[in-house]
Amino acid sequence: MNDNDQSVDPFVTDVWERDILPTLREYITIPNVSAVFEPQWIALGHMERAVSLLADWARRRPIDGMDLSVHRLEGRTPVLFAEIPAANGGPADETVFLYGHLDKQPEFTGWRDGLGPWEPVTEDDRLYGRGGADDGYAMFAALTAIQAAHEAGFPTARCVLLIEASEESGSPDLPFHVDALAERIGTPSLIVCLDSGALDYDRMWTTTSLRGLLAGELRVSITHEGVHSGSASGVIPSTFRIARTLLSRLEDETTGEILPPELHVDIPPHRLEQAAATAAEMPDDLASAFPFLDGARPVTDDPTEQLLNRTWRSQLEVTGADGLPPCAQAGNVLRPSTSLYLSLRIPPTADPDAMQAVLERTLLADPPYGAAVTFAADKGSPGWNAPTLAPWLETSLRDASLATFGNPARSTGEGGSIPFMGMLGERFPEAQFVVTGVLGPGSNAHGPNEFLHVPTATKLTAVIARVLRDHARADHGALAPS
Repeated sequence: MNDNDQSVDPFVTDVWERDILPTLREYITIPNVSAVFEPQWIALGHMERAVSLLADWARRRPIDGMDLSVHRLEGRTPVLFAEIPAANGGPADETVFLYGHLDKQPEFTGWRDGLGPWEPVTEDDRLYGRGGADDGYAMFAALTAIQAAHEAGFPTARCVLLIEASEESGSPDLPFHVDALAERIGTPSLIVCLDSGALDYDRMWTTTSLRGLLAGELRVSITHEGVHSGSASGVIPSTFRIARTLLSRLEDETTGEILPPELHVDIPPHRLEQAAATAAEMPDDLASAFPFLDGARPVTDDPTEQLLNRTWRSQLEVTGADGLPPCAQAGNVLRPSTSLYLSLRIPPTADPDAMQAVLERTLLADPPYGAAVTFAADKGSPGWNAPTLAPWLETSLRDASLATFGNPARSTGEGGSIPFMGMLGERFPEAQFVVTGVLGPGSNAHGPNEFLHVPTATKLTAVIARVLRDHARADHGALAPS
């Protein structure tokens, strides 16, 4: 069978319009919140609905030899797993591993009128709703890329697809599934992760690094019960002020800089150069993509520093609080405790265990006023720094993006975490990685008004089909990175 490169794009576009989008809209309606946010996930059945919807769609794909199953382990979230044999003369002894997830972040507040987390709405090229871009599209894109490659006559190696259901919880269940499926997975020479971002919608973006994450609840308690603020203020210290004091040990409240030197790493010189080159090529800085209020400004106006802050520097956010009543119900009470949920992004090459020890030592030492201070860590995941691209893959990404988007591919670091990547990097040190995704400007994963930019998802699918072809043709022994 002869290759027909020109057939890939119309084939992919047709599948997306006719077959994927209706199912993806149904997927958005399922409130499949990840298990860490919904302890009753089994009883509610939303995850099972999502798994069944995606599995049924996958089983209808006319992909020769595909073996798809739902892999289950007692007490853990399931995974969708598929094996697809080599096709069109591709190497059966090489494996491509494709990854995505189907669990979702919680609803969050602030969705604009006419939109909601579980209400799929299409406006222009955008499909709004929770989970479409993060990361419901991934399975559809992966299988359609494989099918498109087969239909075009492209050689493809053996492919395995894994769609997990605990990524938004930090992937706690995934290592157990990977261990159980180790023999069926094999040793991939190429790993494709479809859960990352993009700095524009004009090309394919690949991710060169991911930050890690430390998170947990800081709790400050000073009395057994609340007391009248008029009677007690000035005698009993405010737990909010104590918490604020503790955070000032960790973060400069004026600049946002993380203060303990042990929570930083030396940024590799080639990543510094990459950030400067990317910033120079971008028509607008990163801040322009975010929904600032009129007159509000970013931490820094330097585009390179924005990129480095987002990708290689530790940053703190308070993402939740307990002990604070709503403003409408706030009485004149000096509250007995304040709890803040802290999210600390850490550099890609940082040791999360060592940094957690520093975090706890910083927050817990010598509590002001003898207050009871605790920090309950419940998330800790490593970052990831990509290996050097093999020559065949660098050429493939450039050419595939040119053929599909009309622009060459670009690379950048990402500020978020994909816990699975660090684990895969350790498990398969010789593999090449393509970490990519559709979370471009304004797509707002985890927040309100999340959307999938459909043309980008469609084109990215076609790019992956071309990369699968180039992987099958490459001499991996000769071109593996040193």
